[in-house]
Amino acid sequence: MSISTFIRDTILRPRLQKARCLVVYDPDRIYRDVVGELASDEVTVVDASEHGIESRERAIETFVRLTSFGTSMLVYVPKAPPKSDHERAIDPYALYAVTGAMFPDGDGDEYLSLCLKAKPDHTTEIRRLFEENTCPSFELVDNIGGGIGYPALRTLLEVDSARNILHALLAPTEKQLGKLKKDSSWVTEAHTLLKAALGLKLATRGKSWSAIGDELWRYILFSEFAFDLPSELPAALASVPHAAVEAEPLVLDLCDTLRSDSRTRQVYIDNAERIERDLNLVKTCTDIDDLGRLDTFPFEERTFLLSAIGALKENRLDDIRKLVDRHRDSVWLGKGESQAQWGLVSSAHRLVEACNDAERNLSDHTRDMVSLVNFYTSSLREIDRLQREFEQEVGEYISVDEMLDDVIEHARGRYARIAEKVQCIFTKHLEVTGWPPTNELANVDLFDKIISPLLSDRGHRIAYFMVDALRYELGLELHRQLVDTGNVEVRPAFAQFPTVTPVGMASLLPGAGQKLRIERNGNEIVAILDKERITSVKQRMKVFETLYGDRFGEMTLSKFMETKKTNISKSIDLLVLRSTEIDSHLENNPDSTLGLVHQTLKSIRVATHRLKGAGFTDVVIATDHGFYLNGHATAGDLCAKPEGGDWVNVHDRALVGEGAGDMQNFAVPAEKVSIRGNFSKFCAPKSMAPYRRGLRFFHGGPSLQEAIVPVITVRLQDGAKDEKPIATVELTYKDGSKRITTRLPVVDLIVHSGDMFSQEAELEIRLEAHDKDGKVIGEARRGDPVDPGTGTLTLMPGQRQQVTIRMDEEFEGKFTLKALNPDTLVEYASIPLETDYAV
Repeated sequence: MSISTFIRDTILRPRLQKARCLVVYDPDRIYRDVVGELASDEVTVVDASEHGIESRERAIETFVRLTSFGTSMLVYVPKAPPKSDHERAIDPYALYAVTGAMFPDGDGDEYLSLCLKAKPDHTTEIRRLFEENTCPSFELVDNIGGGIGYPALRTLLEVDSARNILHALLAPTEKQLGKLKKDSSWVTEAHTLLKAALGLKLATRGKSWSAIGDELWRYILFSEFAFDLPSELPAALASVPHAAVEAEPLVLDLCDTLRSDSRTRQVYIDNAERIERDLNLVKTCTDIDDLGRLDTFPFEERTFLLSAIGALKENRLDDIRKLVDRHRDSVWLGKGESQAQWGLVSSAHRLVEACNDAERNLSDHTRDMVSLVNFYTSSLREIDRLQREFEQEVGEYISVDEMLDDVIEHARGRYARIAEKVQCIFTKHLEVTGWPPTNELANVDLFDKIISPLLSDRGHRIAYFMVDALRYELGLELHRQLVDTGNVEVRPAFAQFPTVTPVGMASLLPGAGQKLRIERNGNEIVAILDKERITSVKQRMKVFETLYGDRFGEMTLSKFMETKKTNISKSIDLLVLRSTEIDSHLENNPDSTLGLVHQTLKSIRVATHRLKGAGFTDVVIATDHGFYLNGHATAGDLCAKPEGGDWVNVHDRALVGEGAGDMQNFAVPAEKVSIRGNFSKFCAPKSMAPYRRGLRFFHGGPSLQEAIVPVITVRLQDGAKDEKPIATVELTYKDGSKRITTRLPVVDLIVHSGDMFSQEAELEIRLEAHDKDGKVIGEARRGDPVDPGTGTLTLMPGQRQQVTIRMDEEFEGKFTLKALNPDTLVEYASIPLETDYAV
């Protein structure tokens, strides 16, 4: 293989295919012809050496068109790559390198390194050539060695370079392995090649591929470990054979290729784990603080994880970002347990960073209640989303050691501090201005202002979701999932105090703005609408039935989902779908059921799609109240009730009755917070604490998280996207294995285009494991690459992705892993599997 062909097909083409935009900087002008050879119908080459302004314009035009799948842009720039921020700022092509990739990128891309990789069996001659000429021509490099060496190996393995021979000896295909086992004529050539290319003098006397392969693997991996180690090797490892520095480019290239290629990744993992055990690296390297940048062996990945944990605890956020980014594609994240640990650290990092940003910006938004509320609905609510996702990671993390305990406490403490600071500002404004903010949508007016006008038009059929505990940030997640369903809008609304289900659900009824009262009845409170007690679901539904008669229908969301065929009478113009799953799950056990919250969002998404098919024109999604996740509950957060007075405790977060506030509690006239009732005062903690110790989840009181809720409206027949792209999905597990040995198995997922039109379309996929009864007993672990909000991942045709599946801890037996359409739950692909671990 010529050096130009090697650079074109082994270096530039793969990088371009992965990034779709590649900038080649070439101050010596040696790669111009190679770049030009990559031009095709799919690859546009922009040559900046020809016409400066025209090249810039062409680059911009081409870059804009890169949204089309299968097209790529290669920019050739005949100057050195920018090194400083100033140089990048004035380089018109630096933007494309940032959004895509660049060449050269690191020492491994130096011309000398490329030549050493291409001709690893001629390192001495190549180095001598470069000493005489710092930039020799391709012809000079190609002339080194002359002829075609290693004929037996080239013929058996059907490869055309020494580098590819080494790769095949390490990880042969089935066809190559069969030939190596059948014919031993290659062994002598292998001895010669390994000595010339790597300096490896084989110690084994065996002539089988397995014996030579095992020694080669140990030599290659230990050599990379030694090259990457900033310090000297420990005395116990000093005698272990490894390559000289001349072979470093080749060693690093082989290891990187073996790790990154899905076809050889598992072979790499198996050999690295074996060699780590054989050399006792964990014990031997215990005292080494800095192991370099690469995680050749699995024990190194543990040390990098510990470094990330330390950086987080010390608030060195830039350091942890670098560590997380560096190991985002680590081969060891193919192990589900490692992926979960790094995912938890990454989630904690995002939360802490967002809390820091929120605190820096908070002072600009504390002037009054309106300013604070606007800040919350526009950006501050992001810390609630990140905290919920973090707590979900914590709840799903299967702990095998205590190394992440400090991470959990640090992130929880950071969120608690900013939440408490915001709460104190909120309650101060509340005492002054009351609730809700003027000229804003209150939940008590929602039905009359949004739904009633639609029902007055006989052409509208409305599905009204009454969802318990859908707090504002969750509403935004749901809005994001519904954007393909029709014209979707989300806006904040303001919950009725106290923020409990009986009051909140009554506030969503017709006429609540004018007729709802909350009255004290002994040690309880009761919602009263138009002089009628509303204490049950049946009574709430009776209000609708009285007003709309046969035009009204209702059922639970779960029942609607269980019905395979949507068979709703065409006379029904108002269908109420009720969901209490979020509140009930979190009330009972927030630590272990937080991950079930998204199941409700999934059901609403699928139900909305089905409602369109059933002839409904509009969907309105509303909720009674939000909630607060109290991760620091075990620290003893508790608010003491005010002494004296005559109070009714409402859900451990609010008091109604008679009395005065104190240092820990505020008390305001009931009418000031829009409560009509038979008591004069509404009282609640000033802090983000309940009246009962140890609550991990609560609502009932006044806080941004409890009292600001979403209202989502969907026009189903305007601009909806009915059809998903035609594509096929392929699911595999460990090259066809049918048994999983861990509760966090990693599966491979690839999307193939079904026709020429689907090549440009993304495909959104939900991965779920179902038992024989169709019950979900496992799903994709949330976090990169799986969207934490939707629980789905999006792939382009031709894209391959590894995904960790989180299995239910109590499940064992046979199951089916399915790739599903998230809108309809139609199956794209499936594979039968079985557990093989002790429960």
